[in-house]
Amino acid sequence: MSSMTLQYTGQLRTQGTHLASGNTVVTDAPVDNNGRGEAYSPTDLVCSALGSCMMTIMGMVADRNHIDLTGMTMAITKRMAADPRRISEIVLEVQMPARDFSEKERAMLENAARTCPVALSLHPELTQTVLFQYA
Repeated sequence: MSSMTLQYTGQLRTQGTHLASGNTVVTDAPVDNNGRGEAYSPTDLVCSALGSCMMTIMGMVADRNHIDLTGMTMAITKRMAADPRRISEIVLEVQMPARDFSEKERAMLENAARTCPVALSLHPELTQTVLFQYA
C-alpha cells in the first residue's frame, strides 16, 4: 500500500501528498535549472530530509537519556555539481542548545546524527559535512 502520492502539476512543479496525514509538499525547479524557485526543489528536499532525520534520531537518543534538545537548530547548505548535475555536498551546521553536554552525551548525539537512516541511504560520493556547535 502506498504511503504517499505525487502529481505533476505543470510548469516544473509537483505536489506530493502524505496519505496518512493529508499534508502536502510542493516542489519547484530551481531558477538555475529553468524553474521559478518558488518552493523547495527536489534536491532541497533531500537536504531537508537528511537534516530532519538527523534531528529526529538525535531526539530519540536524547529522550532515552533524559537530555533536553529543545531549541536545537540546523543551517543547511547544498552544493551542486555539474556533469552530471547532482548534489555534491550537504553541509549541516547543528547549533546545540545552551547547556553543558558531557563528552559521552556529545558522542552519542553526534553518532546518532551521522548514522541516521537518510545519512546511510545517500550515495557514498555525496559528502555529508556535519558541524556541531556547542554554546
